[in-house]
Formats: sequence, C-alpha cells, structure tokens
Amino acid sequence: SVKPQLLNRFKPWYPLLWTDGSIGAISTGGATDQELIDFYSKPGEQLAYKPVEKEELPSGSNGFAISGKKTASGNAILYINPHVTFYFRPEIQMQSREGLNAYGAVTWGQFFIYQGFNQYCGWMHTSSAVDVADLYEETIIKKKDQIFYRYNNQLKSVGRKPMTFRYLKNGKLETKSFMTYYTQHGPVMGERNGKWITLKANNRSLDGLIQSWLRTKTKGLEDYKKNMNYKSNTSNNTVFADNKGNIAYWHGNFIPKRNDSLDWSKAVDGSIAANEWRGLHSVNESIHLYNPANGWIQNCNSTPFTAAGNQSPKREAYPAYMAPDGENFRGINAVRVLEKPQKFTLDKVIDAGYDRYLSAFAVMLPGLIKSYDSHATDTAFNSLAEPIAVLKQWDYYSSETSVATTIAIDWAQRFMNQMQRALKDYDDPEQVAKTKRYIEKASANQLLDPLVSTIRDLKTKFGKWDIPWGEINRYQRLTGKVDEVFDDNKPSLPVGMAASTWGALPSFVSRPMPGTKKRYGFNGNSFICAVEFGTKVKAKSLLAGGVNRRVDSKHFGDQAEMYTKGIFKDVLFYKEDVVKNAERTYHPGE
Repeated sequence: SVKPQLLNRFKPWYPLLWTDGSIGAISTGGATDQELIDFYSKPGEQLAYKPVEKEELPSGSNGFAISGKKTASGNAILYINPHVTFYFRPEIQMQSREGLNAYGAVTWGQFFIYQGFNQYCGWMHTSSAVDVADLYEETIIKKKDQIFYRYNNQLKSVGRKPMTFRYLKNGKLETKSFMTYYTQHGPVMGERNGKWITLKANNRSLDGLIQSWLRTKTKGLEDYKKNMNYKSNTSNNTVFADNKGNIAYWHGNFIPKRNDSLDWSKAVDGSIAANEWRGLHSVNESIHLYNPANGWIQNCNSTPFTAAGNQSPKREAYPAYMAPDGENFRGINAVRVLEKPQKFTLDKVIDAGYDRYLSAFAVMLPGLIKSYDSHATDTAFNSLAEPIAVLKQWDYYSSETSVATTIAIDWAQRFMNQMQRALKDYDDPEQVAKTKRYIEKASANQLLDPLVSTIRDLKTKFGKWDIPWGEINRYQRLTGKVDEVFDDNKPSLPVGMAASTWGALPSFVSRPMPGTKKRYGFNGNSFICAVEFGTKVKAKSLLAGGVNRRVDSKHFGDQAEMYTKGIFKDVLFYKEDVVKNAERTYHPGE
C-alpha cells in the first residue's frame, strides 16, 4: 500500500551520491545558489527554483572519546551524538554469519553504519570545515563561437555539456535544455568581476564508498588507521575509541595539498599551474590525536586546537586550510564537562552529554545586563526591570521550569539575527570571539530593543511574559501525513533542552510553526549512543521519539519522554540478547 513519492526505479550508482566520501553538496568552495542561477538563466526567465532566505541558527554534532585513564572500569568509552533533523538517523544493526556485527546510525540510502560501533571499536563523525573544495577564477577569451580559458600561458577550450531536464507544468511533461560549461578544474558555477568561477571538488568517489563500508569491519586503532588511508572522507572529522583502550581523533581525511601562501578561502587564479592541487596529505600529515595524556577527546564541529585541552594539536604546526573551523559555545562546554576530575561510567558520560549549561549566555548576558543598568531610567525600557531581575539570578542552565531560559533564548535569537545581518560580509568562524566583540561594541538599543520585543511578544501570545521554558518548548511527533502540521491543541511533551547554538550539548532546535504560538522541536539530538569497549561491548542508546514510523506501532513514540529526560535504553548488541528480546522475527519473502 506504500507508493514512492519520487523515485520508482533505482539504479546501481545512486549510493555514490549519498556516502560520507562523496557528498559534494556541502563542499561548494563558497559558490552560491544565486551565482549559479544568474549565470545559467536568461534575464527575465521564469525559474523553477528560487533560494529561500532563512535566519538559520548554527547547529552541528558532538563526539566524545574517553580513555581508561578517566573511566571507572578502565575501558574506553565513546559518545555518539549527531545533531540532524529528527528521524533522519534511524538506529540499525547489521549482522552477518561472516562476522560483521555493526550497530549505529545510518542516513537514508546508506547501506553501512555511518556513526556507530562493532565489537572492536567505534567511530563518531562530526561535520568538518576542512577545505576540501576550491573555487578557481578563469580568464575567459571568446573568439567567434568558441570559448577559451587561459592556463599556463596557453589558451584551452572551455568544455561544453548540453543538459536537458524534464518537469511537470500544468499536468504536462515539458523539457528545458541548456548548455553547461567546465574547465579542467570543474564545472562553471558563476561569474565574479568578469571571471568565470569553477569548482574543484571530489565527487562520486568509489574509494569513499569502499572506505565507508570497510570501516564497519575494522578491528581497532591500527586497522582503523589503514582504513583512513583511503583518504576519501571529504566531509567528516572522526572521534574514535577501541577495546584496547585507545582513543583517537582525525580532523578531516581528504585534504588536498596546496600552495600555502594563498588564501584558499577565496577563489584563486586558475591560470597559474602552481595553484593546482598537489596530491593529498597523508593521514599522518593531517591534524590528529592518538591517546592524549589527559584521557579525553571532544569535537563539536569546532576547532581541533581545543580537542584535548592542553594536549590539543598546535595551530602553528598546520596549514590554515586544514582547520578553518572556529571555536563555538558547544566546544567550550564539552571541555568544561570532560576535564572534571571524575571517573566516567556509561551513565556519567550520558549525563555529561545531556549537560544543559548554555555557555553562550555567560558571554552574552553580562553585556545586556550592564547596558540595562546604565539605562534603567529610560522610559523605552520600563518593561524590562522584572525580566532583567530574573536573568540576573539565572545559572545559565536550561530546564522545563526556567523562566529565564524562555526570555534569554527569545532575546538571543533576535539579537543573533541582528548580529548575523550586521556581520554578513565579515567571515569569521570564531563564533565565541565574534560574539564577544559584537556584544562589547553594541549600543544600548541594539542590546535592549530585542528584549523589549521579546517581552511584548510573550505578553501578546500568552498574556504574560514569565512563562517556564517547558510550557512553550515542546516535542510533538507528526504521523507523516502530507497535510499534517504542528498543533498547539494536540498532545505534546515539555522539553527542557535548547538549541546547540547556545552551547547546549544535547541539542533541541525548536521554533514557532505556522499556526502555533508554542515552539516545536525539529532538529538536534537524533540517534544518541554511549558505548563502553571491554571484553564485551556495553552500550546504551536513545532515539527522538521511537524507531517505528507507523503511528499505530507502540514503538512510534515509546522513547519520546525518555528522549526529553535523557533516559537511555540498553542496546541489545549480541545475537543471543536480540533473540531473547525479539517481538517478532521473519525471513524476507515469507
């Protein structure tokens, strides 16, 4: 009774489009949708696609590895915490009679465990900002009906490739054909200052697919290093632990060698041969950590230079293109919880991963409060005395009962949007430092006007401003029907978590939806797992809601309340445990 909405025929090469070794969509070297549209469309032409401008909050993923030095059992523990759209990472076990036994999360379409573990070791991927794709400026020469680009003091023909797309219009299938262009660097993505811009990237990599599959069979650190030698993971950092007590970290994997004197965050001159990639850096040349003396490693899509406290790699030892990532508020919070003098257990690691301290507000609120104290008598800010008093007493932890969380997050979203607009042409990956600088320079109106709007809007929506966070921050799982929407009148659960933007390790990104006053979660913690590698693997995991997508299944929402509280279930990793707890079994075709 289930009918596909889009694809009715699947071809063998489709998996190449969706492996962590060949995701080109997140590696565009800075090219934009609008540049592509402007280059390939004619003036006044009706477009089937138009970019949607959104004020999106930064998100990401967390990975922790803790060696036996810091655990009660003496075994290494791995914490797997991707932040993605809810239900985007199903929980899967893959087991075969030939020895494969891998457990963890997959992304739709993958046939290998993407973030997970086997009986020997585990791997957690966080999205990386390592420079894996570059833009080249091409000097174009047109002669009659021919187009050339200048390279190494010669003229070379620009490649052409006609493309035809079919689309539905008024119930009829129509076609649109146009010519695309490319050079030896890659496809033409747009035009800047009279130069064509081409994109050089690693796309549809067979080695990436092989690396992703063989990773699930690795048997420890040395074996995993061999797998990294494929050097085809273009989008991820890796946090690792194994049953011999090793922990490790690699910042990126596919890293082209380049002329280090150039700024590769911008387009470079494509006419100079010296600007070409010079092969790939070896794994040992990349930024990495093996068994740091402090006993822990973290990455939260943040700089590798704080990955292990004072045992972290040194920035000056590596080319800038290897780590353009900045520090973020999650990274600061992860270091804070991991460097505490304690012996970790699975449950203590889970507690650390669910730490709700919002480190961003330790940076942002003092400036707001100082500005208010200097302008408390201004009539424009009369409504702020009581809310400011609440914020002054806040410990920066989010919770269901916290009024301060409601006020602070609503204010911060408005302020952050304002900051992002003001700094849109100032590309600084250092989220923490950038926020500090902006706060210090912000005027009273820039700081306090968003808070006035917050208090006014809360009163308008709910009749009061002092609303506990859990009353308006909700979890509600939709059934998947096309026309279904979030609804304030339907059952939902209160959530004390907040978006990772504010430094929260357990991310719960929410916003008011069309037709709602309350906020509903849609992104953040998805599949979460803590794994201890001893003689036998012990693991606990959690999903957003439940594993079954059918609303009539008891597993549709049986993990929902556990998810909001951080209560994990035991993983049934070994076959005898699975069989003992099985609700039903089947063989395909029966």
